Amino acid sequence: MANIIGVIGAGTMGSGIAQVAALAGYRVLLYDIERSALDRGLDVICKNLDKGVEKQKLTKEQSEKARQKIETTVDFILLKNSTTVIEAAVERFDIKKGLFQRLDEMLPHESIIATNTSSLSITALGAVTKRTDRVVGMHFFNPAHIMKLVEIIKGKETSHTTISRITSLTKEFGKTPVLASDTPGFIVNRVARPFYGEALRILGEGVSDIAEIDRIVKKSGGFKMGPFELMDLIGIDVNLSVSKSVYE
Repeated sequence: MANIIGVIGAGTMGSGIAQVAALAGYRVLLYDIERSALDRGLDVICKNLDKGVEKQKLTKEQSEKARQKIETTVDFILLKNSTTVIEAAVERFDIKKGLFQRLDEMLPHESIIATNTSSLSITALGAVTKRTDRVVGMHFFNPAHIMKLVEIIKGKETSHTTISRITSLTKEFGKTPVLASDTPGFIVNRVARPFYGEALRILGEGVSDIAEIDRIVKKSGGFKMGPFELMDLIGIDVNLSVSKSVYE
């Protein structure tokens, strides 16, 4: 079977993951339900690659090879030959559940289903399939083509073989894998909830304004971005969804 990485979702995270996989030399099949989303995602990838060449972090040859490795599709069935599928769809359990069930039915027995979820239970997602040992969390951070950390999350039934394969894949992507337990928010998002939550509380109580809170956190705390800048980058909708998920 050809070594193909399937990526579901051509948004910010999906397109970034596709770029990383292509630069690592993998054939990538990027799927989305809308052709317009695929066009936007591919455009972002091309701009990122051009910027990499501009900054001399990539050669023109590396950039061109990566572009040629990425194929886009709105046809879900074409994912059937993937050795690993990385799901980066919207952060909703019902949507991911449906995708996992469809993937489980059509993927070869040995293929792995990984999810880029930032807070949902890997064990619960794995339970909707008949391959619970080959379902794993692979949580990239935004922007995926730059940020080095990837949380590898082991569900209750995830096998050591799957963890080993995904850890090796992460390293091939040029990323730093960190093994996490299947707990709410895993590591980074669990730590981050008070960071955002307390900043919002301070704002809500009228203690200070957005610009000042961000400035103090950066100047005195040494953070590259303030909590509100970071929420804007991640997306208020995504941040709310993760907070609800951890709370529940």
